[in-house]
Amino acid sequence: MNEQTPRQIVEALDKYIVGQREAKRSVAIALRNRWRSRQLDSESMKDDIVPKNILMIGSTGVGKTEIARRLAKLVQAPFIKVEATKFTEVGYVGRDVESIIRDLAETAVRMVRASRLEEVQEKAAELAEERILDVMVPEPKKSVVNPFGQLFGGTEEAGDEDTENEPKQYQAGREWCRKKLLAGEYEDKLIEIDVEDTNKPIVGMFAGSSLEGMGDNLQDMLGSMMPKKHRKRKVTVENARKLFKQEEAMKLVDMEEVTEAAISLAENSGIVFLDEIDKVASSGNHGGADVSREGVQRDILPIVEGSTVMTKYGPVKTDHILFIAAGAFHIAKPSDLIPELQGRFPIRVELTALDKDDFKRILTEPQNALIKQYKALMGTEGIDLEFTDGAVERVAKLACDVNNQNENIGARRLHTILEKLLENLSFEAPDMEEKHVVVDEKYVDEALAEIVVNQDVSQFIL
Repeated sequence: MNEQTPRQIVEALDKYIVGQREAKRSVAIALRNRWRSRQLDSESMKDDIVPKNILMIGSTGVGKTEIARRLAKLVQAPFIKVEATKFTEVGYVGRDVESIIRDLAETAVRMVRASRLEEVQEKAAELAEERILDVMVPEPKKSVVNPFGQLFGGTEEAGDEDTENEPKQYQAGREWCRKKLLAGEYEDKLIEIDVEDTNKPIVGMFAGSSLEGMGDNLQDMLGSMMPKKHRKRKVTVENARKLFKQEEAMKLVDMEEVTEAAISLAENSGIVFLDEIDKVASSGNHGGADVSREGVQRDILPIVEGSTVMTKYGPVKTDHILFIAAGAFHIAKPSDLIPELQGRFPIRVELTALDKDDFKRILTEPQNALIKQYKALMGTEGIDLEFTDGAVERVAKLACDVNNQNENIGARRLHTILEKLLENLSFEAPDMEEKHVVVDEKYVDEALAEIVVNQDVSQFIL
C-alpha cells in the first residue's frame, strides 16, 4: 500500500505534468484515503469505506490520461485504460464490460509475477549455470551390472577400479569447466540444449467478442492438458544462460501464491481509467444511438458500484477499485449521464486549457520534456541540437495560436509543430557534416513560414 503523502504525490506528478494542480490534488487525496482506510482496526469499517471515484472534465491533450497513468506507475498499482466507446450493452457488437476487470486482473498477475521473478533471479542464475555444466560435462552413464559376471568373475576388480575413478574425473572436469565458464571464456561457444516449446494452442475464435473470457479459459485448459513439448536448439552459452535462467526462475515461482496476491492487489489497489465517458452520455431524446449509449452506462454501473467478476484467476471484487472517468464534455454534459452513474463519481475535477506559458514549460521542464526527447534522438546521429529561448517562445506561441484558430488539441499540438519544424533536420541528419545545429527564432519562422502566413494550409498540416 502506497504510503506517500498527498504533497509528495503532487510533487512527483509535477515532474512529468505541467499545471492541473486541482486534478493532481484530487487523485493524491483519493490515494491517501485508500491508505487511511487500510490503517483502520475495524474490519467492517474497512469494508464500508470505498474509494471516491473521480470524474475529470477537460478537452483533449490537457493531461487527463497522463495524470492517471503516472499515478499508477508512481504507486505501483495495477492500471488499465479503456475507452468507454469500445463497449456496448449485451447483444450488440462490442466488448463485454466485464473484460475491464479481467484485463485488470491480468495486469496485476503480470506485476506480481515480475516482482517474484526478480526475487529469485540469483538462485535461478545458479541453477542455469548447473544446467549449462550438465550439457558441457554430461554425467557418466552407470554401467549395467552383468549378473553372470559375479558368478564367473574375471573382470570385476578392474571394473570396480574404473567405477571408482569415474566420479573423480567427472567432478574434476566439471570444476575445470566451471572456472572457464565464470571467466567468460565459453560465452560464444555453441552448445545443443533441450528447451521447452512455448508455442501455445491457437484458440482465437472468441477474440473480440463477449465470449473472450471463455476463449482465454479454453486456451489455458487445453494448454494444461497437453503434454509439455521439448525441442533441441543450438545456441551460444550466453543465450543458453538466458533461456535456462528464465525457465528456472519460473519453476521457483509459486503461481498459486502469485495469483492470490495479484487478486488481492487488483481488488485493493487497482485503478481503472474510463476514457471518453462523455461519448456514451445520452443527449436527452432517448432515441436511436442514445438507447445503446444508455445501455453501456447501465452495464458499466454494476462494476463501478461494486460487484464480483469471474476471471480465469478467480473471482475479483470491484468494491475497492478506484475508477477515474474522463471526457471532454464539449457536446454532452456530466448531467447527461444516468443519475446512478453520476452518483458513483462524487469528485468532479475540471482541467484547465493550456496557454502559452504552459506550452513553454511542457517543452523544457518535465523529465520527459519534448525538447529533451528530440535532443536525445538527434544525439544518436552525432548531432548536437540546441534550442534558444526565443525559439521555445516562438514554438509555444505558434502552438497556442493554431489551437485557438483550429481545433484545440492541447499539448499534442506541440508534437505536430516540432515534427514539422525538425522534418528536414531529421531527414538530413545522417549525412550532415555540421554537427552543431542551433534552432533559434529565425529557424522556426523559416521552417514554418508557409504555415504561419497561410492559415488555410495550417489547418491541414497542423
